[in-house]
Amino acid sequence: MFRLLMYLVPLALTIFALIDCLNTPEDEARHLPKIAWVFIILLFWIVGPIVWLAAGKVRQPPVSGRTPSEWHANHRFDQVAPDDDPAFLRSLAEVNKRDEQLLKNWEADLRRREEELRRKETGGEPKDS
Repeated sequence: MFRLLMYLVPLALTIFALIDCLNTPEDEARHLPKIAWVFIILLFWIVGPIVWLAAGKVRQPPVSGRTPSEWHANHRFDQVAPDDDPAFLRSLAEVNKRDEQLLKNWEADLRRREEELRRKETGGEPKDS
C-alpha cells in the first residue's frame, strides 16, 4: 500500500499543478513564461509541481475581476427572474390563449370531418327494406 502511495501522491500533485498552470492566465504566471512552467512541472516530476504551487503563480485575487465574486460585484444586472417578470408572464398567458384557440379549432375541424365521414358511410350504403 505504501509503495502505491509513493507513486500516486506525486502523480496527483503533478496533475493538479499541470491543470492549475494551464488554467492560469499568462499575466499571472510569475518569474517564467507559462510554457516554461509546464515543462518544469512535467520534467521535474516531484519538485516541479511544488515549485509551481509555491512560487509560480500570483495567489491573490486579481483586480481585473476574473474571480466570479468580483465579476458579479462589478457587473450588476437589472434583470428579473422570468417567474417574477410581469411582461414575461403576460406573454405566457397570450401564448396559452393562442394555443387553446388553435386546439379548439383543430377539435372542431376533427368533429366536422368525422361527421362528413359518417354521412358518407351511412348515405352511400343501400338501406335494408
